[in-house]
Amino acid sequence: MTIDTAGPVLYRPARDELAYTFGGRMPVGHLRSGEVLEVFTEDCFGGRVCGPGDLPSQVCQMPYLNPVSGPFFIEDAEPGDTLAVHILSITPAREWGVSSTFPHFGALTSTSHTATLQPALEERVWLYGIDRDAGTVRFQATGSGHQVDLPLEPMIGTIGVAPAGFEARSTIVPDSHGGNLDTPLVRAGSTVYLGVNVHGAMLALGDGHARQGDGEACGVGIEIATVTTLTVEVIKKTPTVWPRLETDTGIASIGCARPLEDAYRIAHTDLVGWIAELTGMDTLDAYQLVSQAGRAPIGNVCDPNYTVAAMVDTALLPGPSPAYGGVHTRLRQRAAGPR
Repeated sequence: MTIDTAGPVLYRPARDELAYTFGGRMPVGHLRSGEVLEVFTEDCFGGRVCGPGDLPSQVCQMPYLNPVSGPFFIEDAEPGDTLAVHILSITPAREWGVSSTFPHFGALTSTSHTATLQPALEERVWLYGIDRDAGTVRFQATGSGHQVDLPLEPMIGTIGVAPAGFEARSTIVPDSHGGNLDTPLVRAGSTVYLGVNVHGAMLALGDGHARQGDGEACGVGIEIATVTTLTVEVIKKTPTVWPRLETDTGIASIGCARPLEDAYRIAHTDLVGWIAELTGMDTLDAYQLVSQAGRAPIGNVCDPNYTVAAMVDTALLPGPSPAYGGVHTRLRQRAAGPR
């Protein structure tokens, strides 16, 4: 472990310091509101899959998948508060990323919960070259010579706090505490809002993707290690039931559940209520506006819970009050200033 408190808090975990649960862990460091954290995060395979010959079933061991860095104890965070996490930057830590297919995992194959008789999918690994200067990642087909450059759009797949009720939840699970949300909305410039369930909140993150399509259909993005820089603020006595997110142009509520329609309902119910709270609109008017102008990007349809985000552009809302007292703008401006 490396922690440096001169300037931004720097944290690079040793392999045996990576966490595989939210909850049930002692903190690796402390953060105060307004402090900047620069943290190294591993990919979902813990860096063990480096090319087509490294089949995850052979080089990885369950349940040691999807590691996160942390948790970080957030000073003054108490149950009933909200933790705002503003992501300043996400930089790939290596010149490559990997993706794969698994037997009995993913949206288009039989699984333990959707059992069928056809053979399992072949396990296969794809290696993606990352060109940070060009801002691209290169897809190379394994069964032909086709290749194409895709935009490099780094995101954090897993971010959350400790659950309530002394629970320890696998980092593979998304739920009301956050976790494996796998939504490309968690990117540089976004502020994630997480309800605090325990003293200190216990923030952790990892599972970076160079990019990911909506739904993460095969269950694996372009998995990368990252150096992620963020800052935090505790919003006192303001509960947040489900994860929320704010960008410079929109707000989003995130629902996690199975079946997929329940995740959709959770996200949209929360967004409609949030809009009514921020604008004073009648609930049914807010519902109607979201129905015609909202977006619903799917995070994933592969994990123990599925993830859906319900999002609307704030420019379409009638003079909304700033979400959470304007913390998104405040953290963005603070981060842009001298450190």
